[in-house]
Amino acid sequence: MTRPAEEKTMSLVEHLVELRRRLMISLLFFVVATCGCYFFAADIYAFLVKPLAHVLEGENRRLIYTGLGEAFITYLKLACFAGGFLAFPVIASQLWFFVAPGLYKNEKHVFLPFLVATPVLFLTGAAFVYYLVIPVAWKFFAGFESLAPTTGLPIQLEARVSEYLSLIMTLIFAFGFCFQMPVLLTLLGRVGIISSTWLSEKRRYMIVLIFIVAAVLTPPDILSQFMLAVPMMALYEISVVLVRMGEKKPKTADIAAENEIPAP
Repeated sequence: MTRPAEEKTMSLVEHLVELRRRLMISLLFFVVATCGCYFFAADIYAFLVKPLAHVLEGENRRLIYTGLGEAFITYLKLACFAGGFLAFPVIASQLWFFVAPGLYKNEKHVFLPFLVATPVLFLTGAAFVYYLVIPVAWKFFAGFESLAPTTGLPIQLEARVSEYLSLIMTLIFAFGFCFQMPVLLTLLGRVGIISSTWLSEKRRYMIVLIFIVAAVLTPPDILSQFMLAVPMMALYEISVVLVRMGEKKPKTADIAAENEIPAP
């Protein structure tokens, strides 16, 4: 099996030019998406602040900012955050268009499903933290308020808008990337770096590592840590199964194609 002649004659400079073109298209779409999202920054803010607003029910509850430019910079970050979400399919497709010409047909069939699964798993992780983890964590932290103490002064939460939104955006990205575990491990299995046997033997160490990652990424309460660690352990077991399925012996036709020998 051979690649087309024009692909074989591409020089390093031509590859770099093509890479630059793909990066420029991706950057342009990200900038356009970010500029468009800035006009909806107030709606994005309302969506991200909704879990906290639901916990802090009552009058005169608010987020504050202490610097003149803090609110403006925060809205820019929200626009970039939403623009990144909108631009991701385009960035992924540009990456695929750059890599695909150098792959054999059977290799394209292997990598294309991972390209589709990546945004799906990322959105799953983002939805998981937004709808399940964050409400529980915010309720835990809000429980330390003491608005009517018997002695002393009341304790009331007045969070800074930049700190709150930075935290929630960090959590969404962290959970989204953690949910990429099946894609990463399955790809490593496909290229022969790891095996299902190795993953099974290292399970106990991976569980410890998962809990360490969960402790670092989540707010400092046990429930939130378990709400990330348990799905990650489930995703790890799914990864073991996927790697094992990829280790099955290929059919005779696939072997012949890889060895450039016509199948009988």
